[in-house]
Amino acid sequence: MNQQNQNRLFYGSCFALITTAFSFSIRAGVLPQLGETFELSAKQLGFINQMWFLGFPISMVLGGIFYNAIGPKKIMQFAFLTHTLGILLTIYSGGYVGLLISTLLIGIGNGCTEAACNPMIADSYSGKTMNTLLNRFHMWFPGGIVLGSLISLLMTKLNLGWEAQIWIILLPTIIYAYLFYGQKFPVPKNLETKSLKTNLSAIRSPLFLFICLCMTLTAISEFGPTQWAQLILSKSGAEPMVILALITGVMAIGRYFGGDFVHKFDQTGVLLGSSILTTIGIFLFSISAGPMAYVAAICFALGVCYFWPNMIGLVAEKIPLSGAFGMSIVGAFGMFSTSIFQPIIGNWIDKAGEKAASMGLSGDAMELAAGQATLQKMISFPGILIVLFIVLFFWVKKIKSETQQA
Repeated sequence: MNQQNQNRLFYGSCFALITTAFSFSIRAGVLPQLGETFELSAKQLGFINQMWFLGFPISMVLGGIFYNAIGPKKIMQFAFLTHTLGILLTIYSGGYVGLLISTLLIGIGNGCTEAACNPMIADSYSGKTMNTLLNRFHMWFPGGIVLGSLISLLMTKLNLGWEAQIWIILLPTIIYAYLFYGQKFPVPKNLETKSLKTNLSAIRSPLFLFICLCMTLTAISEFGPTQWAQLILSKSGAEPMVILALITGVMAIGRYFGGDFVHKFDQTGVLLGSSILTTIGIFLFSISAGPMAYVAAICFALGVCYFWPNMIGLVAEKIPLSGAFGMSIVGAFGMFSTSIFQPIIGNWIDKAGEKAASMGLSGDAMELAAGQATLQKMISFPGILIVLFIVLFFWVKKIKSETQQA
């Protein structure tokens, strides 16, 4: 591939991830409007959110299985189809069932993006450059959320309907389709990874299974508080969409420089530090109101920003024979976990609201108490990760030492 071709594929991947980010942030921004328009409970909104995260692992696993057979080009063509259909169906959904189906389609498109673009970047680059560009590619998920959050906030302030906001998601979709059009896509640089049998053998290792366990908790630690920011923080005295934009803005900056941190501390060291900061950040969210919520947001963002790209990079670098399939499976574990927890979190909010009301609280005070109680339950996710990443740190260190001695 020539440099221009390589650049267009990378930029196309970034705009595809911006589409994913817009579908996350703008939908989070219009969640209260959807609830009011269609008279939905927080639990029902949780099931709608669940479809976004459920479509992701389905298409990631299938994309990983068929990546070597059909290649990233066809996977991204399918992503464009499902993104476009999902956006249009959301606007013309007409109610709860339509929103479930449309959100599932968008989730499938998002999963295709991960399944195609992660291994495509890994096959195009190597070493420090690969880690740097994987972090910069994933920078556009939080970066896109910043843009989407601010767009959603502005359009809401201007009293533009939720339908108009959903149309915005179509813009990066069209751009990535244009950038990918007519380009030559890379083939796997390690021919052994083209064998699904080899991939399956590699993912049966205890290390891979342990990484998958960790991924279930890193994903919900990141997406739990951010997807529900509008409802959980709406009465905290801080603007929820500004909080979301601040979190994702810090994440984008952190991921831009992520390659240097990984080179210095290895993925395992970075992940351990991230779990500690994330735990502190969610704790601060659960006790903060007003300006302190912005301080909590910065701490939380510094924690979660390195989770996703370094979990993917860890598999690509430490278990290379797992190939595109291995990267897709790890990502699928993260999104499937997040999918399962969406209605659970919605139910936590409903129950916490009922408990606050039974204690005599009402209005803003009741909603603030419900939001903080829900966040206190979320602290357990990164708290468990601290222990798991300490284990992973010494495990990988032991493997390195044994490899060097051999």
